[in-house]
Amino acid sequence: HESRHLSENTPEDFRLNLTRIEIAGFKSFEHRLSVNFTGGITSVIGPNGCGKTNIVDAIRWVLGEQKTRLLRNTKMENVIFNGTRTRKPLSMAEVHLSLSNDDHSLPVDYSEITISRKIYRDGGSEYYVNGELARLKDIRGLLVDTGLGNHTYSIIEREMVDSVISEKDNDKRFLLEEAAGVMRY
Repeated sequence: HESRHLSENTPEDFRLNLTRIEIAGFKSFEHRLSVNFTGGITSVIGPNGCGKTNIVDAIRWVLGEQKTRLLRNTKMENVIFNGTRTRKPLSMAEVHLSLSNDDHSLPVDYSEITISRKIYRDGGSEYYVNGELARLKDIRGLLVDTGLGNHTYSIIEREMVDSVISEKDNDKRFLLEEAAGVMRY
């Protein structure tokens, strides 16, 4: 496989596949949940209130979502498991999202990339890429033009469709530029 610079990639070259997600202390997930994805289509089904949407929120959150409204909260610390009548609240939440990089779509020398985010009840938050402390800016730079990230078209909720239709022209342009893979330009 010939090594290419990121700038030589076109949007259709990006084939990032979600391989695993680990969630601990995030929203309704008091205990660690690990889900492996083996390719194809994955469906998460279950009764109302069992945490299906919290998995999507965890993906959005680990990729850098800053808008608490999109995470169905009023403040970021509320994503930490808040306890129940019989269980104590936790002091932190963490999510680890692993992506396949076998074709080296991303400019790193790893065949798998794990993006992690931790938040503490005191409001502190940390990001990691493959276990190394990182900035949100680094993660956004790594994922630019891939369709992933906090301003993406890859995670669309039903309510977002109406929102996109009624968005201001500048916001629509942002969405179209990302979908076309020209954000970095």
